[in-house]
Amino acid sequence: MAYFSKHYHAPGTAPGTLVSSDSDHKMSIHLIDYSGDHVEEQRLATAEECQDYLERDSKTWIQINGPVDANTLRALGDMFDLHDLALEDVLNSGQRPKMELYDDQVFLIAAMPMFDGERLEVVQVSLFAGADYLICLCPLEEDPFEPVRKRIRQPNNRRFTSRGIDYLLYAMLDLITDSAFPVLETFGDKLEEMEIELLEHPRKQTLTALHHLKRELLMLRRVLWPQREALTTLMRMENSLIHQDTLIYFRDCQDHSIQIIELLESFRDMATSMLDIYLSSISQKTNDTMRVLTIIATIFIPLTFIVGVYGMNFEHPDSPWAMPELGWYYGYPMVWGLIIAVTAGLIWFFKRRNWM
Repeated sequence: MAYFSKHYHAPGTAPGTLVSSDSDHKMSIHLIDYSGDHVEEQRLATAEECQDYLERDSKTWIQINGPVDANTLRALGDMFDLHDLALEDVLNSGQRPKMELYDDQVFLIAAMPMFDGERLEVVQVSLFAGADYLICLCPLEEDPFEPVRKRIRQPNNRRFTSRGIDYLLYAMLDLITDSAFPVLETFGDKLEEMEIELLEHPRKQTLTALHHLKRELLMLRRVLWPQREALTTLMRMENSLIHQDTLIYFRDCQDHSIQIIELLESFRDMATSMLDIYLSSISQKTNDTMRVLTIIATIFIPLTFIVGVYGMNFEHPDSPWAMPELGWYYGYPMVWGLIIAVTAGLIWFFKRRNWM
């Protein structure tokens, strides 16, 4: 995961400049037109094919997956009167989640977190919502909004198809918001495994993984915190696009966003405290090692003194200061007995003091 992952224009570029990014993935356009009991789906080759659906008295959802090229984006901009700055934000990946109101349409940039194997990835999803249309641009080649499409396809699902485009916008934002829960669940499992490992067998590899996890949590907080603010702004704005009976659904979506931020903050605090656990575990392990070495050294100090005394070998038959033990018949076993007695006494003393 790079520290800086934003696609941007060169400084001094005119506002509204559209420059396509290089990618090997293919772009696909999926259109759903619905009203009441009517649901129609089409795979489109170009954006210009959407023109026929604009004249109908229905709701139109245009889903573009994969990297969108500048020509397709210009065609959509001319067809739906999309603002140049909003189109520029679509191509410039790494944008901060936000909500912009342009006359009779709403432009939203949302962040969808997901795991690509073992790597955290934050996908920028751009949404344009008007009175009877919604345009969603997602850089992923595989469509993550298939669950919403299945709900529209359900027979007699008038609860969805009879509502305005604001309910479809809620369904999309709800899916984007709730995509953070599986990611946080994975983070929780990782933190639990790291905590057990830090308490039992702290290693440098665990510390490296912990720093990587803290970095991912920080990046996730950076993108999800403004997304909560964007949802709050969307709920409080005075616009005819959001109907009163749909606000309760947006409030539920905002509630999920608040829960996610709270979980994220608690995980960040846990990761920070686990760093203290690692340092304490390493310090405790060092103290245990030093205690064992100190006990061994303390035991050998008197033993070294004993063998040092009897290793001087000062012996003279006429001197009263000579060592009489050197001539004893059981002198050598006596020294070994003294060494064993001193060792046993020290071990008993250490255990009595709970030092070992």
